[in-house]
Amino acid sequence: MPAPVTPLITREQVLQALRELDAEGPRMPLSTVYDLVYRGRRYAPRRVAQRAYELATGTGAKWPLRAGEPTNQALEALDFTIATKRPTLENSPLLNGDVAAQQDLEALYTGSARETTLPKKARAKSASTEASPAAGADEALTTEPTEAHEPAAGYERPAPQPYTPEMARAELFLSDEELAAARAALARRRNLLLQGPPGTGKTFLARRLAWLALGATDAARIELVQFHPSYSYEDFVQGFRPDNQGGFRLRDGLLVEFCRRAALDPGQPYFLLIDELNRGNVARIFGELLLLLEADKRGPAHAVRLPYAEAGSPPFFVPENVFVIGTMNLADRSLAPLDYALRRRFAFVSLRPEFGEPLRALLAAQNVPAGLITQLTSRLTDLNQTIADDPELGPDFCVGHSYFCQPPTHPAEAPEWLRLIMEQEIGPLLDDYWLDEPAKSAAQKKKLLIGFRS
Repeated sequence: MPAPVTPLITREQVLQALRELDAEGPRMPLSTVYDLVYRGRRYAPRRVAQRAYELATGTGAKWPLRAGEPTNQALEALDFTIATKRPTLENSPLLNGDVAAQQDLEALYTGSARETTLPKKARAKSASTEASPAAGADEALTTEPTEAHEPAAGYERPAPQPYTPEMARAELFLSDEELAAARAALARRRNLLLQGPPGTGKTFLARRLAWLALGATDAARIELVQFHPSYSYEDFVQGFRPDNQGGFRLRDGLLVEFCRRAALDPGQPYFLLIDELNRGNVARIFGELLLLLEADKRGPAHAVRLPYAEAGSPPFFVPENVFVIGTMNLADRSLAPLDYALRRRFAFVSLRPEFGEPLRALLAAQNVPAGLITQLTSRLTDLNQTIADDPELGPDFCVGHSYFCQPPTHPAEAPEWLRLIMEQEIGPLLDDYWLDEPAKSAAQKKKLLIGFRS
């Protein structure tokens, strides 16, 4: 007659493990397939078994059974209930593999470390249970609720500094007439879209147009957001989002919060900068804003009810002191053109690469050698002409000047700085432009790098 098998753990050790886990709080998500259910609470079976095994052995030894059915059977033998989370085929071998994979991933958890010792209350309860395990075996498992909080901001807004038209002229590659036209368009339409090839300083100009209108670099009255394919109406205007209690709550998006701030300060202009506007689904993101953006549809008289808003809540409007400046990259082939309903609400300003006197003056002021400046500007001008003449590309794909606006502080480093930009930034861009014509890309890169050491 075979000798009876000694169980690896006892029921009292499992109960003690549950109490300790409750005291520590949640550390990882529960198993994807199985839960140990006890008094209305759910636990990952293998985690419970591991803790009970540590209590049984008095060491940090690893629980010897695999996750899934082997661990479940050991716990069920001690009169604990194991529940399956989702409908599955009975006795499917995929069950054990799924939960085992989950437990393997749990071992890779790299979150913040927890105290390995229990809190004072839990340690006191643990000591009393060890003294009299039978008395405390089935007592109610309690844990104090915890609440998640956002970390405190580790930065402060920079103090506003004066910003004048003279300062703008010194750092913008625009003539006085072009800058005045852009400012007039923004004042007239209240919505301006800066478009052009990549690297033409669209975002740089957007922020400085706001500074010029404010007369200072006042970050408190400027909000920057970048659209992307995952950005939605719920992020921008209003929608339901998860809260720290595991539920969902109606939250205002960036636009509503920004307009609320602007409405409380009607004497000052506020600027919403939308970078890469056409990378998102603009019509879906904007929603009611397609109507409220119009210059003559601002203010409470044109307020509309938001679709997610609760009954009785005030309608939403865009204050008259809100200005919108967007940027649009014309070279991205993955983007659909803007629809006409949105286009007619914006004034458009086109930017182009500038390899003339403004860039020359900037580089000369940074002590870049004159010969190197001539090489840079002439070669990029020739390259952009080749790109513009290509029927598969055109002017929208020209290379912008912003690649070269931050030269090194020491003139001796300038040749290597320029060579690396040509090799590491411009070269890969040309390979993408002429993906089906590698010989053409190679020829253009060779022209750019003539005279530079490799």
